[in-house]
Amino acid sequence: MPKAQETAVYTHGHHESVLRSHTWRTAANSAAYLLGSLKPPMKVLDIGCGPGTITADLAALVPDGHVTGVDHAPGILDQARATAAERGLENVDFAVADVHALDFPDATFDVVHAHQVLQHVGDPVQALREMRRVTRPGGIVAARDSDYAAMTWFPESAGLDDWLDLYRRVARANGGEPDAGRRLKSWALRAGLTDITATSATWTYATAQERAWWSGLWADRTVASSYAERATEGGHATAGHLRAIAESWREWGRQEDGWFAVLHGEILCRKAA
Repeated sequence: MPKAQETAVYTHGHHESVLRSHTWRTAANSAAYLLGSLKPPMKVLDIGCGPGTITADLAALVPDGHVTGVDHAPGILDQARATAAERGLENVDFAVADVHALDFPDATFDVVHAHQVLQHVGDPVQALREMRRVTRPGGIVAARDSDYAAMTWFPESAGLDDWLDLYRRVARANGGEPDAGRRLKSWALRAGLTDITATSATWTYATAQERAWWSGLWADRTVASSYAERATEGGHATAGHLRAIAESWREWGRQEDGWFAVLHGEILCRKAA
């Protein structure tokens, strides 16, 4: 089994403003490209499960199988377990894991899934190698990641331009790759995967409610989360700079014609039999 290695620092952390976004995620809005491949008896590994909302959905979709959710941050797993318990799911468990060196035997799972994970890890190719290793022959490796440079919005905003530049610098200083979506297929090929279906999908925020939610969580995240601490402690921004970006987010959210799209790259890889 590969030796564990140091991962990148998770840029966002688990501040309430981050979990506000994570707990919104479902299998339908975040893993639609995978759902048609799921069968009731499958055994699934969900990497980077966070608060467990997607994990719980996957467990409900494989009622005769089992889902294991893993995350590098032990503290978030209590919330994931609570999510599963609230839904009365008994075919799911959770554990701490490093995707670079998974503590599972070869060919353990029918599906290995990672949502918004590879952009944050120290070696995404090694992560995909491990995902491939623990997938059975004929099984599926699935990953979906956003691509920050491809995010776009209206109206134009110098403050949001500033936000995007700052976020990408902070994420890379932490060892991650914020423009991961466009790189997934390349990383998968380097990891030895060959039967790869590459797609893309978006989240779009355009209604008044959607704009208020999206702008509010990013405004709060910019000044109060681990991302804010890493931006200031790393010398990338001052507290005043972050407050100005947060206000730009709120100003954009107030625009009646405001529109924001988040592009995601997706890969669905069939492991050779």
